[in-house]
Amino acid sequence: MKGAWPYIRPANWQIHPWTSDWYKLQPWEEETGYDFYWNAGFRRYGGDLQGILDKLDYLKDMGINAIYLNPLFESPSLHKYDASMYHHIDNNFGPNPNRDREIWQQEDPGDPATWKWTTADSLFLHLIKECHSRNIKIIIDGVFNHVGNTFWAFQDVLEKQEKSLYKDWFTINKWDDPETPENEFEYEGWYGVKDLPEIREDENGLVEGCKKHIYEIVKRWMDPNQDGDPSDGIDGWRLDVAEMVNINFWKEFRIWVKSINPDAYLTGELWWHDWQNNKMLNPAPWLQGDAFDAVMNYRFANAVKEFVIDVKNQISVKEFVDSLHAYIDDYPKENVYVLQNLMDSHDVDRLPSQIINPDNWYDHEANPGQNSNYNVRKPNNVELLIQRLIIGIQMTLPGAPMIYYGDEAGMWGGDDPDNRKPMVWQDLNYEPEISHPFKEFRPKDDVSFNQKLFEWYKKLIYIRNENPVLALGDINFFLIDNENKILGYERTIGDNKMFIILNNQNKFTEFKLNLNKSLPGENILKELIEDRVFKSINGIIDISFKPYQIMILKEA
Repeated sequence: MKGAWPYIRPANWQIHPWTSDWYKLQPWEEETGYDFYWNAGFRRYGGDLQGILDKLDYLKDMGINAIYLNPLFESPSLHKYDASMYHHIDNNFGPNPNRDREIWQQEDPGDPATWKWTTADSLFLHLIKECHSRNIKIIIDGVFNHVGNTFWAFQDVLEKQEKSLYKDWFTINKWDDPETPENEFEYEGWYGVKDLPEIREDENGLVEGCKKHIYEIVKRWMDPNQDGDPSDGIDGWRLDVAEMVNINFWKEFRIWVKSINPDAYLTGELWWHDWQNNKMLNPAPWLQGDAFDAVMNYRFANAVKEFVIDVKNQISVKEFVDSLHAYIDDYPKENVYVLQNLMDSHDVDRLPSQIINPDNWYDHEANPGQNSNYNVRKPNNVELLIQRLIIGIQMTLPGAPMIYYGDEAGMWGGDDPDNRKPMVWQDLNYEPEISHPFKEFRPKDDVSFNQKLFEWYKKLIYIRNENPVLALGDINFFLIDNENKILGYERTIGDNKMFIILNNQNKFTEFKLNLNKSLPGENILKELIEDRVFKSINGIIDISFKPYQIMILKEA
């Protein structure tokens, strides 16, 4: 933890119990005298690469075909967006942390010819191999706008000041004067955060020395044995705070990546134009300009939230369709199909907790530390129906659906750090959640794996995987019923058609579905979720909707 906020190690610190009540302070946390949110940064639960390996069959069984991992590189923090080095996996994720420290000492981090493979690195390469044997891709987090204050090159600058070989990698405002007792050293940090020194840029993006280093990092993880066959390497990158790096760098980065693996996937975190005023960025230039294949599609998330989750601020069916078209029409068609369509992530509150707390701006005031009215309870049955509907939408619209770990198991929680609870597994017994971070009343919530919800995710993923039209088909919104809150859309490839209809309200509804334009006459259609058969007469089907129901229909 040395070098990570809050820069101390509490007395009697221990690995945190995996199955403990989330907000409950352990005895050593109580001894600090601070609240939950101050203590959360200290917590380590012991998750590692072997844990992922042990659960690959769980993911495969669920239908997952790609894993995006938050930063894995060596770092003192729990979030690891403050890298100490890019060329090694964090030693605590591997089998022998002490051995890895010894290996580091044998290297010059500025000279790739001296780099070795640690036990954590080797286990990560084994993870890649095991994923690929199951046809699962691996995407890792590339944080190339800034580093941590323990980053090896920045530490060299701290020590040697103007004499450091790496002084030009960072924006230094003032050097230390050794003739004075004060430390005058001043530098630019990301958003002013001194823990995160920013990498310096020129008109083409990151400066040359650091750029060469990152090029070596790309080669190391994309083709580890450097034999020209990328099958032993990662399958893509998620690029952090991408709008804060000159797009010219990302265009060059793309050339590096695609020269190693033409099929590699590049997705950028391009999100807020003005967070303070809730205005999202339009990432079209990065998709139209040979930079990324995709972006984390928070515009999708926001549209779904406003349509399905919000109550007072709910948008109409037409406004939802308009919101989807706003980004679908902005981007090249081939990029739309691979957008990272997500509802939640490590940067926002979990989907069930968004549902429990409607009408907030997305990614605003989303945990009790930011909002005293934020509700920390688990979802009720109606809220779980809403979650199921949203997953149905996510799996049937254009884009690559991304599920944040544990949503399928019924996990809930507010924004960071409350979205980082240890995974809930079927075979573990968890303490109920009875604590509140500020000692306020809350209901007692049992914590266990929600098998019924898991089966819903699995079913919807299976339907998507078995029907390529849901991934690659054109989309046509053929039914927009604002009054009854019913939406229908059609996915088509040639003569292959699928129809998705949904009821966005908490009541039973009788409805006549008109498919005459697409399927005139009499037809037999199968509803794939509940495995029912419908007969259309003159293109009309009588539908009985349950609350928040979604149906997926195809010709039988």
